[in-house]
Amino acid sequence: MKEVDARGLSCPLPLLKAKQALNQLNVGEQLRVLATDEGSVRDFKTFAQLSGHLLLSSDEQDGCYIYILQKAS
Repeated sequence: MKEVDARGLSCPLPLLKAKQALNQLNVGEQLRVLATDEGSVRDFKTFAQLSGHLLLSSDEQDGCYIYILQKAS
């Protein structure tokens, strides 16, 4: 599983870095994203709905938001 560490970056950079990483993955592969921007919760949820990629999980641990995305076709 590929991982993007976007901690310390402000909106929209975590999402942009995730999009770039997803473009390099094959269909069905998963991406783990780490972010500290609170706005990323809304951004990743909306992105998944609009893009068709699956947001498999969205979690928060000690101010770090962890997202698992699966690339769609």
